[in-house]
Amino acid sequence: MRKIPPLRALQVFEAAARQEHFSRAAAELCITQSAVSHQVRVLEEHFSEQLFIRKGRQLRLTSKGKLLYQELSHIFDSLSRLNQQISGGYSQNLRLAVYSSFAVKWLIPRLSDFRRQYPEIKIRLNMITDDPELSDSVADMFISGQSGYPGFWHQLLHQERLIPVCSPDLFERSESIEITSLFKQPLLTVDEGPLGLDWQRWGLKNKVSFPDSQQEHIFSHVLLAIEAAIAGQGVALASDFMVMKDIADGRLISPKLPDIYTGFEFNFSCKKSRLKEPAIAAFINWLSQQSQN
Repeated sequence: MRKIPPLRALQVFEAAARQEHFSRAAAELCITQSAVSHQVRVLEEHFSEQLFIRKGRQLRLTSKGKLLYQELSHIFDSLSRLNQQISGGYSQNLRLAVYSSFAVKWLIPRLSDFRRQYPEIKIRLNMITDDPELSDSVADMFISGQSGYPGFWHQLLHQERLIPVCSPDLFERSESIEITSLFKQPLLTVDEGPLGLDWQRWGLKNKVSFPDSQQEHIFSHVLLAIEAAIAGQGVALASDFMVMKDIADGRLISPKLPDIYTGFEFNFSCKKSRLKEPAIAAFINWLSQQSQN
């Protein structure tokens, strides 16, 4: 006879651990916050182990709590897939977690083609700014910088290459934009946090030292720098895939300046166990075709 923990308490614990909040777990499960606390206590008494560390409103998993949550995530994911198979097939609704820059400048303009080919499949985009946990509880599919994640299948979509861009008007007013004349132009610089300023990285790579008098406008996101470049406010660095359409439509041009590969890679990821799901397989096939264009 199997000896298993209280099943309802496991369900409530998984929601609380995933949400990192008792009240949000209560809302998800349509129960009260006190009921969540009660079920967690039931589980802690069953194991004779503390599963959460509570400090005011903060909620953190203990080492045993982390172990239980990791195992439960896999078990509940498997149960969800089993439920789909038995109750009538796989879901046609997919969640894709993706960087906002990749979504806005590359994916979204192409999605109409996917919808035309697969009108029965619904894609929900969830924007991310940092690499998320790869888990079915977050999304069904991911486009991020992660690879080599255990249990996941990864496909390289693009190696990031930064190219200088500016508006045609700015280029014409400047007569030419080369390394020697770049100092005369405002640089539309993106602060990439721990990686530093993108134009500084470009300068180090190409052995170019900017003078102290260099005019510079700082942005927190590359999409803002691109829009500023389109408006003629200076020269920006942007991933080549993000500005292909703007260049083709004449909103931007790329001066004859060196580019740089950053070492960052955009990867598509999903669980290996879900590769044969029809909706996911269709999206992978379509994405592979698009990444070659």
